[in-house]
Parts: sequence; C-alpha cells; structure tokens
Amino acid sequence: MPEPQPNRRAVVAAGAALAALPAHATVAGDPVIELRQYTCHPGGRNRLNELFARAFIEPQEAVGARVLGTFRDRDDPDRFVWLRGFGTYAARAEALTAFYGGPVWKAHRDAANSTMLDSDNVLLLRPTDGSTLRPLPSAPRGILAFIHYLDDGLMAPFAEFFARVMRPQIEADGGEMLATLMSETRENNFPRLPVRSHERVFVWIVRPTAGETSFLLRRHARSGWRETAGEALLPALMRKPELLRLEASA
Repeated sequence: MPEPQPNRRAVVAAGAALAALPAHATVAGDPVIELRQYTCHPGGRNRLNELFARAFIEPQEAVGARVLGTFRDRDDPDRFVWLRGFGTYAARAEALTAFYGGPVWKAHRDAANSTMLDSDNVLLLRPTDGSTLRPLPSAPRGILAFIHYLDDGLMAPFAEFFARVMRPQIEADGGEMLATLMSETRENNFPRLPVRSHERVFVWIVRPTAGETSFLLRRHARSGWRETAGEALLPALMRKPELLRLEASA
C-alpha cells in the first residue's frame, strides 16, 4: 500500500498544545522539555514531593528552569514524575549549571537524594512544532501520558500520521490534547544529569474529559485506523505504547 503524502496543516497541528491552560509561566523560543521519572525508596515519594514543593520550584524558576508539572504515578507508589522546560536549548545548560551549582541544591541535595533509588529515567523532548509549552493542569481526574518508542527514521512519519489520523480520533474519543512531544536529538548539553539519549520517542499527553475509563475503552474499541499508516509505520503502531497514569502531586 502506498504511503500517504504529508498534510502540512496536520503537521502544524501536531504540536499545537495547551491553548486552554493558564497563560503564565510559558516556555517559548526553542523549547526543550525533560520528562523525568524518579524511582523512590518505599515512602520516599511523599518526602520528595514535600521537599520539592517547599524548596526546589521557585529557585529553579528563578534561573529559567520552568517546572511544568509534578505528578504521582497512580500505578507505582514509589514513582515521582515531573516535567521541566527551558526557553531554548542553550538556556537549559545555563539554568541547570546555575541551579545545581547554587546554594539551594547544595543545602538540600542529600535530603533529596536519600529519597531516591534512581533518577536517570529522563527523556529529553521538544514540542513537535516548536510551539510554546505551558504548565500542565492539575486535573482532578488525572492526565495520561503515552510514550511511543520509534526508530530514528520513523519520527517524522509518525508525527505526520499522529496529526492526520490519531489526534482527531483521540479528541473525538474524549481526550483534551495537552502536549505532543518528540525526542530532542541534540547532544545532552548538561551531561552531569544523564538522559536516555539513545531512545527515540513520540509522547502525547491528554486529559480525559469524560473520565479515564470511558476514554480508554473508546480508544481500545477503534479498529481499522492503522490501515492508512503505510507498511513502514505498522511495527511502531503495533507496539503498545508505555502509559503513565498521573495525578498532580500538589
């Protein structure tokens, strides 16, 4: 089956995100986003969350590292998930150097590190069209993040297919699209903090407007939509994405 030709409007729409969210604390320009998943010691997540809210958010904001959301993983009592954004790729290195070399981190790093077993599960991402990214909402019913693992050559075709086919279906199924992100492939410019640099992913984050169960049932009930993807994309679409069911930690 021949592969479909890209739809320019759909590609642009793939990264349009967060229009209904608060207008403050935006990240714009050449934004880069970290999706950070920390595995905590039993009971450590609550201690980390309290310390994070009390000591780490404002100092990071002050140096240009925007905290876009902090979350509990509803399927793992020991996982703390958060997103951090930077206005440009160069600003990331500058902000992280300032924060991790500054007095706040030095004062609290031992307490923070004592809560965690692992802090290296980090994906470096960018909005699919370079658009502004605003903080994710504290949705009462939680939000869902889907992570599709791809080969390098499938990143752009998958983004096009998502915009053209998947996103309209997701929205029709009751999902409010909050963000669409893909791997930032530039070299990690703050190597002191490891990232999963060899992973290639496409991430979409959604808020189910009529309930999570209803949304997921509608998604699972859809059939036939993969047929227009083209043969090259089928393996990626057949692989089940990683699903994070998140609720705001604050």
